[in-house]
Amino acid sequence: MRKTILFSSAVIAAGGLLVQPVLADDIADMYSGKTVTIIYGYGTGGTYGKTSLVLSRHLGRHIPGKPTVITQSMPGAGGLKSANYAYNAMPKTGFNILMPPDMSMVSQLLRPEQVKYNAKDFIWLGRVFGSNNLIAVRRDAGVLTIDDAKKKQALMASTGKGSPTFIVTALVNGLLNTKFKIIEGYKGSHASKLSVEQGETNGISLAWASWRSDRASWFKGDKSYMVALLQSGFTRDEEWPNVPIIQDLVSDPDAKSAADLIATSSLFGRGLALPPGAPSKIVEPLRKAFWDTMQSAEFKAEVEKTKLDYSPIKGEEIQKTVNKVLGMSPKAVAMARKAIFGK
Repeated sequence: MRKTILFSSAVIAAGGLLVQPVLADDIADMYSGKTVTIIYGYGTGGTYGKTSLVLSRHLGRHIPGKPTVITQSMPGAGGLKSANYAYNAMPKTGFNILMPPDMSMVSQLLRPEQVKYNAKDFIWLGRVFGSNNLIAVRRDAGVLTIDDAKKKQALMASTGKGSPTFIVTALVNGLLNTKFKIIEGYKGSHASKLSVEQGETNGISLAWASWRSDRASWFKGDKSYMVALLQSGFTRDEEWPNVPIIQDLVSDPDAKSAADLIATSSLFGRGLALPPGAPSKIVEPLRKAFWDTMQSAEFKAEVEKTKLDYSPIKGEEIQKTVNKVLGMSPKAVAMARKAIFGK
Protein backbone atom coordinates (compact mmCIF):
# COMPACT_ATOMS: atom_id res chain seq x y z
CA MET A 1 0.00 0.00 0.00
CA ARG A 2 2.82 2.37 0.90
CA LYS A 3 4.52 1.71 -2.47
CA THR A 4 1.31 2.61 -4.25
CA ILE A 5 1.04 5.88 -2.35
CA LEU A 6 4.65 6.77 -3.13
CA PHE A 7 4.15 5.92 -6.80
CA SER A 8 1.00 8.05 -6.98
CA SER A 9 2.76 10.94 -5.27
CA ALA A 10 5.64 10.70 -7.71
CA VAL A 11 3.25 10.80 -10.65
CA ILE A 12 1.48 13.84 -9.19
CA ALA A 13 4.83 15.53 -8.56
CA ALA A 14 5.99 14.82 -12.09
CA GLY A 15 2.70 16.11 -13.41
CA GLY A 16 3.20 19.29 -11.40
CA LEU A 17 6.58 19.78 -13.04
CA LEU A 18 4.92 19.55 -16.43
CA VAL A 19 2.24 22.15 -15.71
CA GLN A 20 4.51 25.19 -16.05
CA PRO A 21 6.07 24.30 -19.43
CA VAL A 22 2.67 23.37 -20.84
CA LEU A 23 1.22 26.68 -19.65
CA ALA A 24 4.22 28.61 -21.02
CA ASP A 25 3.76 26.92 -24.40
CA ASP A 26 0.05 27.80 -24.33
CA ILE A 27 0.80 31.47 -23.59
CA ALA A 28 3.54 31.54 -26.23
CA ASP A 29 1.10 30.21 -28.83
CA MET A 30 -1.43 32.84 -27.75
CA TYR A 31 0.96 35.79 -28.13
CA SER A 32 3.19 34.64 -30.99
CA GLY A 33 2.89 36.99 -33.96
CA LYS A 34 0.33 39.19 -32.13
CA THR A 35 0.28 42.83 -31.00
CA VAL A 36 -0.26 44.07 -27.45
CA THR A 37 -1.43 47.68 -26.97
CA ILE A 38 -0.65 49.82 -23.91
CA ILE A 39 -3.24 52.61 -23.49
CA TYR A 40 -2.56 55.69 -21.36
CA GLY A 41 -4.77 58.68 -20.61
CA TYR A 42 -2.57 61.67 -21.40
CA GLY A 43 -0.71 63.32 -24.28
CA THR A 44 2.34 61.74 -25.87
CA GLY A 45 5.05 64.03 -24.50
CA GLY A 46 4.73 63.39 -20.74
CA THR A 47 5.99 60.66 -18.43
CA TYR A 48 2.99 58.41 -19.19
CA GLY A 49 3.81 58.53 -22.89
CA LYS A 50 7.55 58.18 -22.33
CA THR A 51 7.20 55.31 -19.86
CA SER A 52 4.78 53.50 -22.16
CA LEU A 53 7.18 53.83 -25.08
CA VAL A 54 10.12 52.50 -23.08
CA LEU A 55 8.00 49.57 -21.90
CA SER A 56 6.87 48.88 -25.45
CA ARG A 57 10.48 48.42 -26.55
CA HIS A 58 11.30 45.86 -23.86
CA LEU A 59 8.19 44.16 -22.44
CA GLY A 60 7.47 42.03 -25.52
CA ARG A 61 10.82 40.22 -25.25
CA HIS A 62 9.83 38.87 -21.85
CA ILE A 63 6.27 37.76 -22.71
CA PRO A 64 6.09 34.15 -23.97
CA GLY A 65 5.69 34.28 -27.75
CA LYS A 66 7.44 37.68 -27.91
CA PRO A 67 4.53 39.80 -29.23
CA THR A 68 4.95 43.29 -30.63
CA VAL A 69 4.00 45.96 -28.06
CA ILE A 70 2.66 49.37 -29.14
CA THR A 71 1.23 52.37 -27.29
CA GLN A 72 -1.93 54.46 -27.70
CA SER A 73 -2.71 57.85 -26.17
CA MET A 74 -6.30 58.41 -25.00
CA PRO A 75 -6.36 61.80 -23.26
CA GLY A 76 -9.40 63.22 -21.53
CA ALA A 77 -10.79 64.17 -18.10
CA GLY A 78 -7.39 64.08 -16.44
CA GLY A 79 -6.87 60.43 -17.37
CA LEU A 80 -10.34 59.23 -16.38
CA LYS A 81 -11.43 58.69 -19.98
CA SER A 82 -8.85 55.93 -20.43
CA ALA A 83 -9.67 54.26 -17.10
CA ASN A 84 -13.41 54.30 -17.81
CA TYR A 85 -12.76 52.88 -21.27
CA ALA A 86 -10.50 50.13 -19.95
CA TYR A 87 -13.07 49.03 -17.41
CA ASN A 88 -16.12 49.06 -19.65
CA ALA A 89 -15.08 48.70 -23.28
CA MET A 90 -11.47 47.55 -23.58
CA PRO A 91 -11.24 44.04 -25.07
CA LYS A 92 -10.53 41.56 -22.27
CA THR A 93 -8.47 39.25 -24.45
CA GLY A 94 -5.07 39.91 -22.92
CA PHE A 95 -3.89 42.02 -25.84
CA ASN A 96 -4.84 45.37 -24.29
CA ILE A 97 -3.23 46.82 -21.16
CA LEU A 98 -3.91 50.08 -19.30
CA MET A 99 -1.42 52.44 -17.70
CA PRO A 100 -3.86 53.72 -15.03
CA PRO A 101 -3.80 57.38 -13.98
CA ASP A 102 -2.03 57.72 -10.64
CA MET A 103 -5.18 59.38 -9.25
CA SER A 104 -7.43 56.44 -10.23
CA MET A 105 -8.22 55.44 -6.68
CA VAL A 106 -8.49 59.03 -5.42
CA SER A 107 -10.94 59.88 -8.22
CA GLN A 108 -13.07 56.84 -7.38
CA LEU A 109 -13.41 58.03 -3.79
CA LEU A 110 -13.83 61.73 -4.49
CA ARG A 111 -15.79 61.79 -7.77
CA PRO A 112 -17.83 58.59 -7.89
CA GLU A 113 -20.35 60.21 -10.24
CA GLN A 114 -17.62 60.66 -12.88
CA VAL A 115 -15.93 57.29 -12.38
CA LYS A 116 -17.28 54.28 -14.20
CA TYR A 117 -14.94 51.67 -12.75
CA ASN A 118 -14.00 49.96 -9.52
CA ALA A 119 -10.22 50.12 -9.19
CA LYS A 120 -10.22 46.94 -7.10
CA ASP A 121 -11.17 45.00 -10.22
CA PHE A 122 -8.17 46.06 -12.31
CA ILE A 123 -5.44 43.40 -12.33
CA TRP A 124 -2.14 45.09 -11.61
CA LEU A 125 1.00 43.81 -13.35
CA GLY A 126 3.42 46.17 -11.64
CA ARG A 127 4.76 49.72 -11.33
CA VAL A 128 7.80 51.28 -12.97
CA PHE A 129 8.04 54.24 -10.58
CA GLY A 130 6.15 56.55 -8.24
CA SER A 131 6.82 60.20 -7.51
CA ASN A 132 5.76 63.05 -5.23
CA ASN A 133 3.77 65.80 -6.90
CA LEU A 134 5.44 69.20 -6.83
CA ILE A 135 3.58 72.50 -7.02
CA ALA A 136 5.87 74.96 -8.79
CA VAL A 137 5.44 78.43 -10.31
CA ARG A 138 7.54 80.74 -12.46
CA ARG A 139 9.75 83.02 -10.39
CA ASP A 140 8.53 86.07 -12.27
CA ALA A 141 4.95 85.39 -11.10
CA GLY A 142 5.96 86.86 -7.74
CA VAL A 143 4.71 83.85 -5.77
CA LEU A 144 7.83 82.61 -4.03
CA THR A 145 6.24 80.92 -0.99
CA ILE A 146 2.94 79.36 0.01
CA ASP A 147 2.27 82.48 2.08
CA ASP A 148 2.64 84.54 -1.11
CA ALA A 149 0.13 82.20 -2.78
CA LYS A 150 -2.41 83.12 -0.08
CA LYS A 151 -2.18 86.77 -1.10
CA LYS A 152 -1.57 86.71 -4.84
CA GLN A 153 -3.23 84.69 -7.59
CA ALA A 154 -1.20 82.37 -9.81
CA LEU A 155 -2.65 80.67 -12.89
CA MET A 156 -2.12 76.89 -12.77
CA ALA A 157 -2.36 74.62 -15.82
CA SER A 158 -4.44 71.46 -15.53
CA THR A 159 -5.31 68.48 -17.72
CA GLY A 160 -8.63 67.93 -15.94
CA LYS A 161 -10.35 67.19 -12.66
CA GLY A 162 -9.08 63.59 -12.52
CA SER A 163 -5.44 64.67 -12.61
CA PRO A 164 -2.98 65.73 -9.89
CA THR A 165 -2.72 69.01 -11.83
CA PHE A 166 -6.23 69.75 -10.54
CA ILE A 167 -6.68 67.62 -7.44
CA VAL A 168 -3.45 68.56 -5.62
CA THR A 169 -3.78 72.25 -6.46
CA ALA A 170 -7.44 72.39 -5.43
CA LEU A 171 -6.69 70.52 -2.19
CA VAL A 172 -4.06 73.11 -1.29
CA ASN A 173 -6.54 75.90 -2.03
CA GLY A 174 -9.10 74.21 0.21
CA LEU A 175 -6.79 73.38 3.10
CA LEU A 176 -4.41 76.35 3.07
CA ASN A 177 -6.56 79.14 1.55
CA THR A 178 -4.19 79.75 -1.35
CA LYS A 179 -5.40 81.62 -4.43
CA PHE A 180 -4.27 79.32 -7.22
CA LYS A 181 -6.59 79.68 -10.23
CA ILE A 182 -6.81 76.39 -12.14
CA ILE A 183 -6.99 76.55 -15.94
CA GLU A 184 -8.23 73.21 -17.32
CA GLY A 185 -8.03 71.65 -20.76
CA TYR A 186 -4.35 71.00 -21.45
CA LYS A 187 -3.74 67.61 -23.04
CA GLY A 188 -0.94 66.22 -20.90
CA SER A 189 2.06 67.43 -18.97
CA HIS A 190 3.99 68.44 -22.10
CA ALA A 191 1.25 70.86 -23.17
CA SER A 192 0.92 72.11 -19.58
CA LYS A 193 4.64 72.87 -19.35
CA LEU A 194 4.50 74.61 -22.71
CA SER A 195 1.70 76.83 -21.38
CA VAL A 196 3.99 77.89 -18.53
CA GLU A 197 6.87 78.51 -20.91
CA GLN A 198 4.68 80.65 -23.18
CA GLY A 199 3.25 82.65 -20.28
CA GLU A 200 -0.33 81.39 -20.60
CA THR A 201 -0.08 80.06 -17.06
CA ASN A 202 2.30 80.55 -14.14
CA GLY A 203 2.72 77.01 -12.84
CA ILE A 204 1.53 73.43 -12.45
CA SER A 205 1.26 70.62 -9.91
CA LEU A 206 3.13 67.73 -11.53
CA ALA A 207 5.01 64.63 -10.46
CA TRP A 208 8.59 65.65 -9.76
CA ALA A 209 9.59 62.81 -12.08
CA SER A 210 7.76 64.62 -14.87
CA TRP A 211 9.45 67.93 -14.14
CA ARG A 212 12.84 66.26 -13.92
CA SER A 213 12.47 64.28 -17.14
CA ASP A 214 12.62 67.34 -19.39
CA ARG A 215 12.61 70.56 -17.33
CA ALA A 216 15.13 69.90 -14.55
CA SER A 217 17.12 72.95 -15.67
CA TRP A 218 14.17 75.16 -14.72
CA PHE A 219 14.86 74.42 -11.05
CA LYS A 220 18.63 74.98 -10.92
CA GLY A 221 20.38 77.89 -9.24
CA ASP A 222 19.46 80.53 -6.71
CA LYS A 223 17.54 82.46 -9.36
CA SER A 224 15.89 79.43 -10.95
CA TYR A 225 13.20 79.87 -13.59
CA MET A 226 10.73 77.88 -11.44
CA VAL A 227 10.16 77.95 -7.68
CA ALA A 228 9.09 74.75 -5.88
CA LEU A 229 6.46 75.65 -3.28
CA LEU A 230 4.96 72.44 -1.91
CA GLN A 231 4.92 68.65 -2.31
CA SER A 232 2.18 66.04 -2.15
CA GLY A 233 3.49 62.77 -0.75
CA PHE A 234 4.00 60.91 2.49
CA THR A 235 7.59 62.10 3.00
CA ARG A 236 9.69 64.81 1.40
CA ASP A 237 11.46 63.82 -1.79
CA GLU A 238 15.18 63.41 -1.14
CA GLU A 239 15.87 65.99 -3.87
CA TRP A 240 13.58 68.50 -2.14
CA PRO A 241 14.34 68.16 1.58
CA ASN A 242 13.48 71.81 2.31
CA VAL A 243 10.17 71.92 0.44
CA PRO A 244 7.29 70.99 2.80
CA ILE A 245 4.68 68.35 2.14
CA ILE A 246 1.05 69.36 2.62
CA GLN A 247 0.83 67.50 5.94
CA ASP A 248 3.55 69.75 7.36
CA LEU A 249 1.33 72.81 6.98
CA VAL A 250 -1.94 71.57 8.48
CA SER A 251 -2.67 70.72 12.11
CA ASP A 252 -6.19 69.32 11.93
CA PRO A 253 -6.05 65.47 11.98
CA ASP A 254 -8.77 65.20 9.33
CA ALA A 255 -6.89 67.62 7.08
CA LYS A 256 -3.76 65.51 7.48
CA SER A 257 -5.78 62.42 6.56
CA ALA A 258 -7.14 64.20 3.50
CA ALA A 259 -3.57 65.04 2.46
CA ASP A 260 -2.59 61.41 3.04
CA LEU A 261 -5.40 60.28 0.73
CA ILE A 262 -4.19 62.50 -2.11
CA ALA A 263 -0.59 61.45 -1.45
CA THR A 264 -1.43 57.87 -2.39
CA SER A 265 -1.00 58.86 -6.05
CA SER A 266 2.75 58.92 -5.38
CA LEU A 267 2.57 55.20 -4.60
CA PHE A 268 0.81 54.12 -7.80
CA GLY A 269 2.83 56.18 -10.26
CA ARG A 270 3.39 54.73 -13.74
CA GLY A 271 2.37 51.08 -13.90
CA LEU A 272 0.35 48.59 -15.93
CA ALA A 273 -2.95 46.82 -15.28
CA LEU A 274 -5.21 44.41 -17.14
CA PRO A 275 -8.95 45.12 -17.38
CA PRO A 276 -11.25 43.00 -15.22
CA GLY A 277 -12.25 39.80 -16.93
CA ALA A 278 -8.93 39.24 -18.69
CA PRO A 279 -8.05 35.51 -18.91
CA SER A 280 -6.76 34.30 -15.54
CA LYS A 281 -4.13 32.13 -17.21
CA ILE A 282 -2.23 35.19 -18.47
CA VAL A 283 -2.00 37.06 -15.14
CA GLU A 284 1.04 35.38 -13.64
CA PRO A 285 2.94 35.11 -16.96
CA LEU A 286 2.40 38.82 -17.62
CA ARG A 287 3.35 39.76 -14.06
CA LYS A 288 6.52 37.74 -14.46
CA ALA A 289 7.19 39.35 -17.83
CA PHE A 290 6.75 42.81 -16.29
CA TRP A 291 9.12 42.04 -13.42
CA ASP A 292 11.69 40.45 -15.73
CA THR A 293 11.52 43.64 -17.81
CA MET A 294 12.14 45.74 -14.69
CA GLN A 295 15.25 43.69 -13.90
CA SER A 296 16.72 43.70 -17.40
CA ALA A 297 19.89 45.73 -17.94
CA GLU A 298 18.60 47.03 -21.28
CA PHE A 299 15.43 48.42 -19.72
CA LYS A 300 17.29 50.07 -16.84
CA ALA A 301 19.75 51.65 -19.26
CA GLU A 302 16.96 53.19 -21.36
CA VAL A 303 15.12 54.43 -18.26
CA GLU A 304 18.29 56.22 -17.19
CA LYS A 305 18.89 57.58 -20.69
CA THR A 306 15.37 59.01 -20.91
CA LYS A 307 15.67 60.47 -17.37
CA LEU A 308 12.67 58.55 -16.04
CA ASP A 309 12.49 57.41 -12.44
CA TYR A 310 12.95 53.78 -11.45
CA SER A 311 11.35 52.38 -8.28
CA PRO A 312 9.45 49.25 -9.38
CA ILE A 313 6.84 47.40 -7.33
CA LYS A 314 5.31 44.03 -8.13
CA GLY A 315 1.68 43.79 -9.16
CA GLU A 316 0.68 41.75 -6.13
CA GLU A 317 1.93 44.51 -3.81
CA ILE A 318 0.00 47.21 -5.65
CA GLN A 319 -3.18 45.10 -5.53
CA LYS A 320 -2.97 45.03 -1.73
CA THR A 321 -2.37 48.78 -1.57
CA VAL A 322 -5.36 49.51 -3.83
CA ASN A 323 -7.62 47.63 -1.43
CA LYS A 324 -6.25 49.62 1.53
CA VAL A 325 -6.69 52.97 -0.21
CA LEU A 326 -10.28 52.26 -1.16
CA GLY A 327 -10.94 51.32 2.46
CA MET A 328 -9.77 54.69 3.86
CA SER A 329 -11.75 56.55 6.49
CA PRO A 330 -14.97 58.12 5.15
CA LYS A 331 -14.14 61.18 7.26
CA ALA A 332 -10.83 61.68 5.44
CA VAL A 333 -12.57 61.23 2.10
CA ALA A 334 -15.25 63.78 3.04
CA MET A 335 -12.62 66.30 4.15
CA ALA A 336 -10.67 65.89 0.91
CA ARG A 337 -13.82 66.17 -1.22
CA LYS A 338 -14.90 69.35 0.54
CA ALA A 339 -11.45 70.92 0.27
CA ILE A 340 -11.15 70.13 -3.44
CA PHE A 341 -14.70 70.43 -4.77
CA GLY A 342 -16.32 72.49 -2.03
CA LYS A 343 -18.94 69.89 -1.19
